[in-house]
Amino acid sequence: MSTDWIAEYRRLAQGHRHESAAPHAWETYGEPAAPPLSEGEVREAEAELGVSFPEGYREYLLRVSAGDAFNRLRRGPEGWGWYGDRETNYALLAEPFPHPDSYADYDDELGDREPPREDAAAWAVWDAECGVLQERKTAGAVSIREGGCGFHTLLVVTGPHRGEMWFDSRATCDLILPMRFRGRPATFADWVAHPDVDMVAY
Repeated sequence: MSTDWIAEYRRLAQGHRHESAAPHAWETYGEPAAPPLSEGEVREAEAELGVSFPEGYREYLLRVSAGDAFNRLRRGPEGWGWYGDRETNYALLAEPFPHPDSYADYDDELGDREPPREDAAAWAVWDAECGVLQERKTAGAVSIREGGCGFHTLLVVTGPHRGEMWFDSRATCDLILPMRFRGRPATFADWVAHPDVDMVAY
């Protein structure tokens, strides 16, 4: 049975949150740090979101802050989520984060079979299939900080790369890159403790 790509893309697109009263995430970074969360609040958030937060991030939420120079975890009108974050796809949060190598061939093949724009119906289906792939590239990851100009720092919360930090640079080079610190995958604790270190592995 063939996939209805337009319907699937519309379904996945609904996984993003756009609270009407919420600012963009980056507009909150200069505000005072949010207070830490209680153990009960963190457990409630994990249960509702269907994930188990990586240890370093969980400890930060409990002992330091629910968010300061990065997106704040809070209970809002739509439930637990990251305040002002319009990038995280909550419909895909519990799915494993895919390594870019796992979809590289499909990505190339999809680009090679772009139909002519004159065939509006075929192009709309192809464009929707591309949209589904783009959504799935960040499954299992939280956009923990908005960098402006379409750049985002990701915290992986599900799958083999859980606990790692990645950088979404698709706005310019169409790549999602692993962040490394001292020769190993960077964790949330590394990233918070060394904010001025260039951790992106180009």
